Amino acid sequence: MKNNVILRLHHVSFIVADLDKSLAFYQAVLGLEIDSQRPDLGYPGAWLTLPEQQQIHLMQLNNPDKNSERPEHGGRDHHVAFTVKSIDKIADSLKSLGMTYTKSKSGRKALFCRDPDSNALEFIEDL
Repeated sequence: MKNNVILRLHHVSFIVADLDKSLAFYQAVLGLEIDSQRPDLGYPGAWLTLPEQQQIHLMQLNNPDKNSERPEHGGRDHHVAFTVKSIDKIADSLKSLGMTYTKSKSGRKALFCRDPDSNALEFIEDL
């Protein structure tokens, strides 16, 4: 089915408890840069630049889901998925930070991890 409405994903937003800690994660693991065009929205945050004018928005706000239980495997939770050149590079970055990850249960060359605020991220290797 052809979709004539959606052109591409513009951004995904994550609520974070500590902006500096989250920025360290997203910059160290993904090598993302901060978009200096973010206006003052009345709360701490950052826009991180992805290819093709896509972004990750980090918002330091009170988390309305803080008391909900998260499944151990990120693939069984709400998550965002990124296509990457190599999941090995992502795995190496996560290991160097002492962070855990799980491999995809589908058999695809993919892995899941959680950022410092337990947001689930999936990385799928481009074939």
